[in-house]
Amino acid sequence: MKMILVPIDFSADSINALEHAIIIANKIDASVRLIHVVKSKKFEPPFVINEFTSILSNSIDDFMKRIIEKYAKKVKAGMDFKIREGKIYREICNQAKYDDAYLIIMGTHGVSGFEEKVIGSNAYRVVVNSPCPIITIRQKFNPIEPRKIILPIDMSKETRKKIPFVTEYALNFNSEIHVIGVSNVNSNDIKQKLTLYCNQVEEYLNEKKLVVHKNIIMNNDITESIIQYAVKNDAQLIAIMTEQLNRLAFWLGPTAQEIVNNSPIPVMSFSSLIF
Repeated sequence: MKMILVPIDFSADSINALEHAIIIANKIDASVRLIHVVKSKKFEPPFVINEFTSILSNSIDDFMKRIIEKYAKKVKAGMDFKIREGKIYREICNQAKYDDAYLIIMGTHGVSGFEEKVIGSNAYRVVVNSPCPIITIRQKFNPIEPRKIILPIDMSKETRKKIPFVTEYALNFNSEIHVIGVSNVNSNDIKQKLTLYCNQVEEYLNEKKLVVHKNIIMNNDITESIIQYAVKNDAQLIAIMTEQLNRLAFWLGPTAQEIVNNSPIPVMSFSSLIF
């Protein structure tokens, strides 16, 4: 059975991510596992003693059980939780790998514990190091099925690796897919190649009986162009690779981070570690 992993730190962002996860889990017949990571003792203030650590752990356990009590009945395939100790991003990724998770769904802020915002640190580290696809969601984006998915295609081979998973995901929701060829280099040669690649993707998606829209975007600011296109077309998901190897590709780490940081729409990210 498929399993969706949801990092929980009791923030509004993480609870919103959980509510998204429930909608997705019920659609794809997956269970939901919550995970909360307690920082290792070596990262704790020096005045923290064993007794307090024990009390804190029990308190977290109680909080997790309260969430289970509220939400478990809404998940058809079941819900449970794990509490791990260590570095936030590493323990989330380790749990996902151990569980062979189908998907991680997390909020864009507040998932690194009670103190930090994770974009630029732990959240991005999870995105880059995740052994499975990961969806990051802003708190203000209300839980909804992904009726429209934006699928950017660039000049690299890596960009197409995400297509089979996105296709399977879209079929679960009968989503329409917007295939957009993108480049920050404006040349006829690149435009022709992007058009060819997008035509190939369109043909593949049509064979799967999905509704496809196609476009080409040539712009220096790819991040802003993708986000604007997604907002204009009322999309519910953008699917990206976290990094690429080709010089002409734009999905480099910093750009992927900008999209995760700035997109008001959920972003599905794929690390090269998955493939």
